[in-house]
Amino acid sequence: MYTFDYQRPTDRAAAAAAVKGADARYLAGGQTLIQAMKLRLSQSERLVDLSAIADLKGIKLDGGNVVIGAMTPHSAVARSAEVQKAVPALAELAAGIGDAMVRNVGTLGGSIANADPAADYPAAVLGLGATIQTDRRSIQGDNFFTAMYETALEPGELIVSVSFPATPKAAYVKFKQPASRFALVGAFVAQTAGGVRVAVSGARASVYRCAELEAALGRSFTAAAAKAVKLAADDMNSDLHGSAQYRAAMVSVMAARAVDKVLAR
Repeated sequence: MYTFDYQRPTDRAAAAAAVKGADARYLAGGQTLIQAMKLRLSQSERLVDLSAIADLKGIKLDGGNVVIGAMTPHSAVARSAEVQKAVPALAELAAGIGDAMVRNVGTLGGSIANADPAADYPAAVLGLGATIQTDRRSIQGDNFFTAMYETALEPGELIVSVSFPATPKAAYVKFKQPASRFALVGAFVAQTAGGVRVAVSGARASVYRCAELEAALGRSFTAAAAKAVKLAADDMNSDLHGSAQYRAAMVSVMAARAVDKVLAR
């Protein structure tokens, strides 16, 4: 690991000042960043730890939305009675992230800012049509993830919270890589007021909405309809864990399983 300056501000203004004009990064749990720095795959002159900023944590209901602070750990989302009632699929997703240590230390904001293509929370953001609130603006979830490990965040922009519409009829199913528990392929399926939404993780370079599955499930919300969708493998990931063709086939399988869970609620 390269040397770096460490700061732990207690409010958002101090955090923003600490990264301004510096080669600095926010530390929002560090379950990915610290490992990358240990391996010297990532380097920053300064880390600004957000864990002491109280107003970045917590869960509340706001009208028809569940608003979750960016520094809220996965374990708190999984245990939240509010989340379990309003968006049970989100609580279940959080409970399935990594292991107990990851769930107790990793945070919602850190996960979506990192934008790992195989992470779980990005699928929920797209699948539920969430809104990301930063210290500068609101960003619609559909516009947030731009490429592999890239988002619409500007340098120094800080995620404050994420607002998820209450959506009882939703489910997330993933085929896990056994060691990391990241998704080789995951599908988040939701019946929303605006129609069916299907978000896919692990299959491409970035999380994405699958138009073919959304159209098929809009016509017939059944597992059979999802399984019948045949996707091209041209832009799918391919590695030692699964070929592009395998992932293309698994997207429909995971979506079908998610539909079954939605129908069972």
